[in-house]
Amino acid sequence: MPRQLDPDLEERILNSALKLWRKGAEKTLTMRAVAKAAGTNTPAVYRRFKDRREILHALLRRLQKDVADVVRTCQSPEEACERYVEFALSHPHEYELFYEHAYQLPRPVHGAIREHRPTMALVEAKLAERLGGSPHDHTRLGLALWAISHGTAMLLISKSIPEEHADELRSVFSSALKAMVRNASV
Repeated sequence: MPRQLDPDLEERILNSALKLWRKGAEKTLTMRAVAKAAGTNTPAVYRRFKDRREILHALLRRLQKDVADVVRTCQSPEEACERYVEFALSHPHEYELFYEHAYQLPRPVHGAIREHRPTMALVEAKLAERLGGSPHDHTRLGLALWAISHGTAMLLISKSIPEEHADELRSVFSSALKAMVRNASV
């Protein structure tokens, strides 16, 4: 009798890999540990993922999609940046995983940031809706918004800002977003 394939196994593998990452980052993410955590065997993991790097890439693509899904629903570039930071703060391990390993994702042939970073493309599109022009016209502002969003997220995640200044940082971040977009429209 032929073996039945488990349609949920790939998702269980990725969820297990993410849980292991949260516990101990790279040192806990082995194919054997992933298999055990997913309730399967190592050969089953290897049938779906060539190696640990391929599991990481799948996790990175899933995270990239999750962030893009959050940003896609936003009505303004400022809201997109605010929600981006909220996503990072509510998923700190995933966010750090992404920024430690995003450079490993295969780059598109042309290397365009829009294709490699769908969230960036969405923010540029929201800027074009607000300010006119094409999304490509807003790459510079999009990068500035991304930089301030990422910096704010990392300062808060790493607790580099004293707790008593966290709300003030968020307020400054929000004001800076609004000013940057407002000044770009002049």
